[in-house]
Amino acid sequence: MIRVKNLHKSFGSNEVLKGIDLEVHESDVVVLIGASGSGKSTFLRCLNFLEIEDEGEIYIEDQLIQPKSTPLNKVREKVGMVFQHFHLFPHKTVLENIIEAPVKVKKIPKKQAETEALALLKKVGLAEKANVYPYSLSGGQKQRAAIARSLAMHPKVMLFDEPTSALDPELVGEVLTVMKTLAQEGMTMIVVTHEMSFAREVADWVAFMDQGKIIEIGPPQQIFEDPQEARTKEFLSRVR
Repeated sequence: MIRVKNLHKSFGSNEVLKGIDLEVHESDVVVLIGASGSGKSTFLRCLNFLEIEDEGEIYIEDQLIQPKSTPLNKVREKVGMVFQHFHLFPHKTVLENIIEAPVKVKKIPKKQAETEALALLKKVGLAEKANVYPYSLSGGQKQRAAIARSLAMHPKVMLFDEPTSALDPELVGEVLTVMKTLAQEGMTMIVVTHEMSFAREVADWVAFMDQGKIIEIGPPQQIFEDPQEARTKEFLSRVR
């Protein structure tokens, strides 16, 4: 589904990504862990072309994406992204937020988009919130609405960039439950998170990033119970 070869990205003199290689197959759930500043979020933003790599190749469904010639909005229809902060339009209802892109970008008829949006809101447990404005939602509800908004574009892959880190602790579970459901349904997902229990339970693969590189990757049991790299062991000893 996604193949990354030798990805590099710098901001000025600061090289944030230093040769990332990764393959993600259909229905894989890959969780990226690592300390803040290790390059995890920048890597996700490169996969959605919110940041453009300096060097390397990104293939999506075996197509090499070339930012200067590939229509990136078409790519983003396939690769949905959920951010740490929710980025809902405050002047639109929850339903209007969700149908905005399907109607304007994919030209889906409004009635069809609304029907699909209501089904998605039911899926994420917000059926009764369709006609309210974001200011009246809790943080967890806003994030679930943001997930529904991304799903409305029928993406092939979902990227989650620390989707629970801005939430009060008691609201984290409701967002993780939605993500677990998506994983069980076979959605291909790449997740940056500090929720180690989620990584243990849901991931097919856990990749540990440090200083712009993937240091170690493997099944959750291997990474958490028998990490091979000293840096992985050091990080996990601090977060368990």
